[in-house]
Amino acid sequence: MSNNKDFKVKNGIQPTVYHEGLGTVVSGSEGYSLANASYDGVSYNNVSEETSILGLFLKSDGTKLYAIGAGGDSIYQYSLSTAYDLSTISYDSVALSLNSQDTTPTALHFKSDGTKLYFIGLSSDTVYQYTLSTAWDLSTASYDSVSLSVTSQDTAPYGLSFKNDGTKMYVAGLTNQSIFQYSLSTAWDLSTASYDSVSYNVARNMSEVKFKPDGTEMYISSITEQEIVGFSLSTAWDVSTASYLSETSTSADFPNPRGFDFNSDGTKMIVADNSTDFLYQVSTTLSTATLDLSTGSVFEVTPTSDIQVTLSNPADSGTVSGATLLLDGAATNTYDIANAVYDSVSFSVSTQTNTMEGFRFGDSGSKVYIASASDATIYQYTLSTSYDISTASYASKSFLASSQSANSYAVDFKTDGTKMYILGLTNDTVYQYTLSTAWDVSTASYDSVSFSVNSQEATPTHVEFKADGTSFYIVGIGSDTVYQYDMTTAWDLSTASYASKSMSTGLTNPYHFTFKPDGTKIFVVEAADIVTQYSLTTAWDISTGSTDSITLDVSSTVTGDVAIQFNGDGTKLVAGGDGVDALHQYSTTSPATITYDTAIEWPSGTAPTSPAVGETDVLAFNTRDGGTTYQGVLAIDGAK
Repeated sequence: MSNNKDFKVKNGIQPTVYHEGLGTVVSGSEGYSLANASYDGVSYNNVSEETSILGLFLKSDGTKLYAIGAGGDSIYQYSLSTAYDLSTISYDSVALSLNSQDTTPTALHFKSDGTKLYFIGLSSDTVYQYTLSTAWDLSTASYDSVSLSVTSQDTAPYGLSFKNDGTKMYVAGLTNQSIFQYSLSTAWDLSTASYDSVSYNVARNMSEVKFKPDGTEMYISSITEQEIVGFSLSTAWDVSTASYLSETSTSADFPNPRGFDFNSDGTKMIVADNSTDFLYQVSTTLSTATLDLSTGSVFEVTPTSDIQVTLSNPADSGTVSGATLLLDGAATNTYDIANAVYDSVSFSVSTQTNTMEGFRFGDSGSKVYIASASDATIYQYTLSTSYDISTASYASKSFLASSQSANSYAVDFKTDGTKMYILGLTNDTVYQYTLSTAWDVSTASYDSVSFSVNSQEATPTHVEFKADGTSFYIVGIGSDTVYQYDMTTAWDLSTASYASKSMSTGLTNPYHFTFKPDGTKIFVVEAADIVTQYSLTTAWDISTGSTDSITLDVSSTVTGDVAIQFNGDGTKLVAGGDGVDALHQYSTTSPATITYDTAIEWPSGTAPTSPAVGETDVLAFNTRDGGTTYQGVLAIDGAK
């Protein structure tokens, strides 16, 4: 990259050419970032062991997980073959019954070497201590006949945690919505514990409580508010110095968070949901972009994710050290229908049909196929630029399916383009075809293979296949429900059967849907021309779907029976309807969220907002005290 930095921003604004040295931007990451938390799409159903998990604890090396439950009054032991990876979890068939001490255990904690175990109970408002003769092996645990009542502090203790050296203990009390702090004069010996007369009110109906290993941050699960909340402690391990830090909402993925714990560096979190009886894996990573002032004074950052901007290695105190940052607004959040914007891009198919019902992209977006209801025909179009409908043209290729059904409502393809599937409304049936030339519908021939969905849906309107061809899904206006069917041989309808899995959409006359490629999201469009987003806690398992309460109204561009599909990377959504017989394109991205190090001070006291996609902001930073504080200013706003 040249040292002369010349660039353009929106509306033609162009700053001075920079001749200063270009500096190095060091990319990194930090854990325990609730503000950037995102569900990984990985879960574990623990209902076979416990139906009311209230607390979790992860062994420090991530190979063991322990869950405490009020349903069975026990602690359950699990192994993870890959450290901290919930997809590798298995139950050890080891459980420790606690009902001799308390019939409603709510939280647990281990000594750092795994030789001591502590749990707190709701029935007795008491903490109990156990010894494990073999570290981390619950089957060797025995009660020490040592306990501590916390009734004087709270009558509904739900959370328990210890300082990592065993000299402090913390109890989360639901009655008073407070964290209570205790000291142990002999580390890990509960008989020496006493209340510090120190507490912090979190003003929330909390359950679990955890701490960052250095004691500078504290985290709780908030039941009613459906969130995990973080607090900063200005004095490590002293809860009286706590103040609100950040939070992450769990309502979309796990609405009743109880127990949770982090991996060793805080980049992952496992959460137990008391309403679904599932464990969920969450990423809690904050990406950082550090401007290394020892390498130059001009920096350019094009974020690929939400990031925090920090600065390092300034000149010594007493010498002015500065930096100029060219911050590009890059699209990072995709499949984002909440922030979708119409592109004013459309393509009409009215020359071929006036009853367009469904459509599908194919051949890596270089083709699009229209299902025409009235003439039971599939029409093929070519896109000179993949997924760009403004470059579409009719390929003069089609396939007539009237021998199977009088109307074609939807079409889908095998991922290699050698199989085609058409949904016929007349007979409530999916039909299978072979294409002798991949992706060329004019070469299709009927396989004499079909599957009726009439037992579940008498008015099916859309079909879509799982990416590996082992399942397909139907929606219809008869029951307003999405149904799942599985195939023992991929892409072979003759091996299909109803999976006894479904998801009620709660919508009126849902006509079509499409999946996110990883199967963790499904987007359903109803007769009111509104797209609604749902999450699947287990990818591709429709029975685990629930609404995210996120919608997009496309009625200003398309009407009638509306079909939808995303482009290959989720940056665009295309919608088409028989009311207009045209495809219309939306952008479904939002820019990265940019935060700044707390050492940076801004003139208004508030950091500038992130630049929009395609825009570039210019920011300036200066320090005179060796980087203890920086003065930041938005020098050029790319939006103006």
